[in-house]
Amino acid sequence: MKIATWNVNGIRARHAQVEEWVARDRPDVVCLQEIKASPDQVPTALFGMEGYWCYWHGDKGYSGVGLHVHKSIAAERPAFSHPEFNFENRIAAVDLGELTVASVYVPNGGKDYAAKLRFLEALDTYAESFAHTGRRLVLCGDLNVAIADRDVHAKERKAKAIGQQPEERALMTRILSRGLVDVGRTLDPDNENLFTWWPPWRDMRKRNIGWRIDYIFASTSLAATATACPVLADVGTSDHAPVMATFA
Repeated sequence: MKIATWNVNGIRARHAQVEEWVARDRPDVVCLQEIKASPDQVPTALFGMEGYWCYWHGDKGYSGVGLHVHKSIAAERPAFSHPEFNFENRIAAVDLGELTVASVYVPNGGKDYAAKLRFLEALDTYAESFAHTGRRLVLCGDLNVAIADRDVHAKERKAKAIGQQPEERALMTRILSRGLVDVGRTLDPDNENLFTWWPPWRDMRKRNIGWRIDYIFASTSLAATATACPVLADVGTSDHAPVMATFA
């Protein structure tokens, strides 16, 4: 099973890139963030991607997430929903048997840092609820926090930068403590150049001067079956790259 996530930074601008990528890699579950479109604005070819059950959760020109499940792993349309703490269309979830997959877009905090911390607190409570019930969970998306210094290129490390603050990192660590595993880092523990977002100037992506802020967190039992979780830096023109985990 392949579960993938990508902050597309505008689905209308990059719908062709999404189609090309999905056709190439055929993820079983596709989580998209920052779609910046209401459902009626999503290009027709993507609104009902061939072979997928599709759920679009967004509004005009801001935020928003998408969640898509291949029909090979769900013969009938699965139950899509979003938790009560949904804020600015930033989270959608789908139940697939004993597994729930959520597409998450955490606020970057630049305009309202307190709102970002509240969202992360609520995401932690959400993750904790799965730890109590025993259901498996995958949190995918742009979580807008670099967990550790090594998740930021040395030239981008700044003591006052939002996304690198101690309280944000503590919340991310707490979320992981709810029986979740950071699949990408676990499979590539020594890579000091593992980034998913690059500032869109000065050839930062080409020079690989970036941050790792897009993640796939999976319940321990599922993460134990993971065989790969690369950053697909060759895909698209968003300032983020897709991340795709393969589970045996």
